[in-house]
Amino acid sequence: MRNPVYLLVALGIGCASAGARRTETANPAARPPASVSQAAAESASVDRAQYPSTYRRHPNPPVLIRNAIVMTAAGQEIRNGSIVLQDGRIVAVGEKVDAPAGAVVVDGTGKYLTPGLIDDHSHLGVYAAPGTDAESDGNEATNPITAEVWAEHSFWPQDPQIPLAIAGGITTIQALPGSANLIGGRSAILKLIPARTVQEMKFPGARYGLKMACGENPKRVYGRRGGPSTRMGNMAGYRSAFSQAEAYRRKWDTWNKDKKGDPPERNLRLETLAEVLRGNIYVQNHCYRADEMAQMVDLAHEFGFKIRSFHHAVESYKIADLLAKEGTSVSVWADWWGFKEEAMDGIQQNAALNQQAGGRPLIHSDSPSGIQRLNQEAAKAMYAGQRAGIPITRDQALRWITVNPAWTLGLDSIVGTLEPGKMADVVVWSGDPFSVYTKAVQVYNEGWLVYDRNDPAHQPRTDFELGQVPAAGSDR
Repeated sequence: MRNPVYLLVALGIGCASAGARRTETANPAARPPASVSQAAAESASVDRAQYPSTYRRHPNPPVLIRNAIVMTAAGQEIRNGSIVLQDGRIVAVGEKVDAPAGAVVVDGTGKYLTPGLIDDHSHLGVYAAPGTDAESDGNEATNPITAEVWAEHSFWPQDPQIPLAIAGGITTIQALPGSANLIGGRSAILKLIPARTVQEMKFPGARYGLKMACGENPKRVYGRRGGPSTRMGNMAGYRSAFSQAEAYRRKWDTWNKDKKGDPPERNLRLETLAEVLRGNIYVQNHCYRADEMAQMVDLAHEFGFKIRSFHHAVESYKIADLLAKEGTSVSVWADWWGFKEEAMDGIQQNAALNQQAGGRPLIHSDSPSGIQRLNQEAAKAMYAGQRAGIPITRDQALRWITVNPAWTLGLDSIVGTLEPGKMADVVVWSGDPFSVYTKAVQVYNEGWLVYDRNDPAHQPRTDFELGQVPAAGSDR
């Protein structure tokens, strides 16, 4: 959200595939044909690739970063460590590693290395700067159920907030629709790089998320527009939608089995929900109150799907054991609270208490300014837990902004830690990343030096900023 007052209060929106087959992102190496064959022309739209990723790894020479403090987010902190990046992957991490031929050598003395930071709750691109009505594209607030909309179809790659997030060490985001609706639509999982189109940013192979919202926002937005106007109305709306999706999925599954007669009529709304029921789209659920999170878990059990993460989850500490048992992560703030009634019971130890209960907490931003200092948000939550006597380690706190959000997006096997074989998403920090004085010095996205604080040639800007010359000594 752009700010809590404007979106949460004024608009009621802030988050303060096909039915015939599995939803997938196409192989990034595949390019659409120059001409459409007769067979393709006669096929149905449901059989064609649905907005495939066109992301390409940017070429970059091998890189050796040495003599740094390497925080792996995998249980190890190497005090005088080195890392080798080659062909988009981490190939070596340790105290002594060999540099490949032709490697660029970076002196990391006095610096820290972490995995690239991941924000699983962002509205970059769909609520773009400068924040006028023309850029307000995050909520299709025309119906309580809009599962048919996709955030990528609103995303503006020229959003000038994107380079600022990159400069904060962010390498991957989940761009979500807003929370005006019970079911707001599909998310977009994006590599945070300069690009001309959203498809050039789409993380290859990443599953879509489905944005759902509990509580005050949907009933406030629709209470005088035909409903729902109560929390029980919210629940009835979810149940009705998924009941229809069950019937739709059965029709398509039956037709796919024997291909007899004409296929069922395509319904974009139910198509998305059917993919949730098949387990191919992850539910990302905006929900504040503990009782409502428990209700949503019951809903998921009724219809046979899993909730991947509760977002904001201000009261998740009250049911931390239940959520840990369920295997649902919580995407929380360090200390946002009190901006509406359902956010009144927030505490600074929320993430730490979920960690203590054996859960999977992570820190998200939901903010174009907060995303620029996600490392500081994790630090605040870590120290709040430690002050309360909860022994949160630095590695656990780092995981809150790296591998835990990677898991929430289904990407933890390839990003989120500094280990050989993982994608070379790496941040070089000027000092301890849990210090307010520390800044990202270099950011590598799949091995490509996308940002360098000391080199204007590696400080991406958008067309929106053309003609604006930063002050001497400033990184902007």
